[in-house]
Amino acid sequence: MRNVNVETKRAKFRELHERGCFAIPNPWDIGTARYLQHLGFKAIATTSAGFAFSRGLSDGAVKRDDMLAHIRELVEATDIPVNADFENGYADDPNDVAESVRLCVATSVAGLSIEDATDRKESRIYDVDLGVERIHAAREAIGNSGVLLVGRAEGFLVGRENIDQVIKRLVAYSEAGADCLYAPGCKERDQIKAIVECVAPKPSNILIGGAIGLTMKDAASLGARRVSVGGAFARAGWGGFIRSAKELIEKGTFEELAHAASYADLQRLFG
Repeated sequence: MRNVNVETKRAKFRELHERGCFAIPNPWDIGTARYLQHLGFKAIATTSAGFAFSRGLSDGAVKRDDMLAHIRELVEATDIPVNADFENGYADDPNDVAESVRLCVATSVAGLSIEDATDRKESRIYDVDLGVERIHAAREAIGNSGVLLVGRAEGFLVGRENIDQVIKRLVAYSEAGADCLYAPGCKERDQIKAIVECVAPKPSNILIGGAIGLTMKDAASLGARRVSVGGAFARAGWGGFIRSAKELIEKGTFEELAHAASYADLQRLFG
């Protein structure tokens, strides 16, 4: 590892958002983070779901201190910028969100996102005014550190709001200080284009967490600046594991292991 300093990572991360469209995939542990860097990705983002599943927990059940430790280990394990999936800031009150954000900034992340869903189970959404206060508090806590703030509107993803309501939130979060805007759950091209245009010239992140008929070229043509996969890579890894385990217990065979990664390749990568 070259041990790139924090300021350089943060500056490079902001530069990535200035033009074009880049992929920001989501590893769930040190090994997957290093492999993504090895492939040449320019930045990565944590995934709350992927990490939670690796700990035998449901998404949203990881405690703040455990998530902070996870974020720090990915930052320290790689030379590329890391964006933290920081859920709802692990708090409802704006002052408490600010304290969480200060702790996250101290992990040396290049960016972090704050959601407006109160939890991952019931998926309640904060009212707009409180959502704005929370983003403003996060912005103040970040200060002049150079960390990029992503404002997330979750209403469309959890089925609580329509696209017009989500757009209203994104505009408000942008005005409150979010540097990049993100509304996961939008899959239709016209919805994505509307989201991109409503906050322009600020950059937008879109989520492509499956085979939904969109490519990186499509995302760029719609004006998105970055594309993340959320917990999809983690779920893909689980898919291979589950298929192999079920085949063994149900059939006593090992055909699924034909798709396993090479031991020698992984040894070379991590050796």
